[in-house]
Amino acid sequence: MRTFTVPTKAEVSASNQAIFNQLEQGLGFVPNLYAYYAKNDTALADYLALQNRKSTLSKKEREVINLVVSEYNGCRYCQSAHTVLAGMNGFDENQILELRSGSASFDSKLDALAKFTLDIAKNQGNAKEATKEAFFAAGYSEANMIDLVIIVGDKVISNYIHNLTGFAIDFPLAKSLELETA
Repeated sequence: MRTFTVPTKAEVSASNQAIFNQLEQGLGFVPNLYAYYAKNDTALADYLALQNRKSTLSKKEREVINLVVSEYNGCRYCQSAHTVLAGMNGFDENQILELRSGSASFDSKLDALAKFTLDIAKNQGNAKEATKEAFFAAGYSEANMIDLVIIVGDKVISNYIHNLTGFAIDFPLAKSLELETA
């Protein structure tokens, strides 16, 4: 069985070393997921550009999407990282667990977002009309839907990378949540 390792700064290209320096300054460390991308000369910069693009959705709304998709895809790394980030964006522990399950009874607009996100993830973009219409009825626009799909794609990339490799999780481990993914 292959073991996947996270490279050190000395093991990556000069351009990725510069990105590591920026991450260390901004975050205080280089998360293992980002470091793993640096095994490829361009993937880290490309991924960060995608992740940090301007969005019509708030940071809080983006965390809803990240939590729902990471739970659906069974990515323990991203569940853990986004549990921390969701807490930093104002969600409490119970809200985070509920969001990971694909709903938000505490906020009707976020509930429509969570349910639409889960429907998109489960059905490879072929969401049910009722879920889609509830998203728009909650006040979201087509521009928001485009950003939602881009964020889903961003999260699928990270989820799949970690699910394929299983490198160490360097965030506090999120509580397990059983969610049917079939």
